[in-house]
Parts: sequence; structure tokens; C-alpha cells
Amino acid sequence: MKRIITSDEAPRPVGAYPHARRVGDFVFLSGVGPRLPGTDEIPGNRYDEEGNLVEYDIAAQTLSVFRNVRAILEDAGARWEDIVDVTVFLTNMQRDFPVFNQLWAQHFSEVRACRTTIEVGSLPTPIAVELKVIAYVGS
Repeated sequence: MKRIITSDEAPRPVGAYPHARRVGDFVFLSGVGPRLPGTDEIPGNRYDEEGNLVEYDIAAQTLSVFRNVRAILEDAGARWEDIVDVTVFLTNMQRDFPVFNQLWAQHFSEVRACRTTIEVGSLPTPIAVELKVIAYVGS
């Protein structure tokens, strides 16, 4: 069984890819960022008069990413607790890792998913965090 997953409860992808793909008992999510569904607003971002990003809130972005991941998982027939592996992309490891790690501990303590965290130079939109998630929905 292979199924493409598109969620109306998550922001639209910024490229030609689906939110997720379910293959058998596994659900593979494409990279998920913090943009809000329907508006593409990025929580915690502040811009100057010219539209340049001047400040962001990693906690607000992280919590929004978690909400988006949950929405996609649910539309794929999976639950938060089904997450088995997460790759985290941060644009500023030194600044943002402590806050991200604290929020991770609060939201993943029961899940116990594997995790790899990587610093990247930038992401496709003015975001500071993105998650790549794999879930297993078998018995």
C-alpha cells in the first residue's frame, strides 16, 4: 500500500512534493516547517519596514512545527506516539538548540523517538527550524 498524504490542516508545501507518503506501515513526512496553514505566516518572526527579518522566536516556531507535524500524521492515520525517527534542521545551533531541546523533552518524553539535529545555513523560507519525520503505524 502506497498513499500520498496532503493535509488541509498544515501549510502547503513550498515545492513539488507531498506533505507525506504512507508506504505500508510507515509514514514518511517531507520537511515540515512552522508556517501557519492558510496564511503562510511564520510565528515569532518580526520584520522591519522593508520586509527584512530582524528577529525570530525559536520557541514559537518549534511549537508551530510540532502542531503541523501532528496534523499531517493524523491525516495519514498515525499518531504523535507513532513517531520513530526525527531529523531536525536548525539554522543557528548555538542560539536555538537549548530552547529546542527543552521543548523536545516536554513533547517527546513519552515518544522516545530517535533524533538527529543538524545546523544548516538556511531553509527555503525565513524559518529557523524544520523537522523530517518517520512514523511507524504497525502493530
